[in-house]
Amino acid sequence: MPELAYLSQFMIARVWHGTTSKENQAAYLGYLTRTAKKEFKRLKGNVGALVLVRESDQETEFLVISLWKSMSAIRKFAGKDPNKPVYYVGDIEYLLRLTSVVKHYKVAAKI
Repeated sequence: MPELAYLSQFMIARVWHGTTSKENQAAYLGYLTRTAKKEFKRLKGNVGALVLVRESDQETEFLVISLWKSMSAIRKFAGKDPNKPVYYVGDIEYLLRLTSVVKHYKVAAKI
């Protein structure tokens, strides 16, 4: 089954969220895309990511779902505690709040 072959590439989804002001949405999306692409490209265990955006009247929420082959690959990215977010200088400039936890999910199916 092709679905199983596809799914076997993606074992763990790492989910992080952050919030910017609506005015900073486009600038942060550009920064996030450039930074994540550069970081993920240098790591062998990353197999891609999605960036979802949810707008409200004054804020924009970003949900980043990165896909990884293993927890050891995530640790190469995140360090000893994979449950802590990785922040860069630009994140601090744009984000209204810094979350202290990311969540990991086992990818169970591709529908």
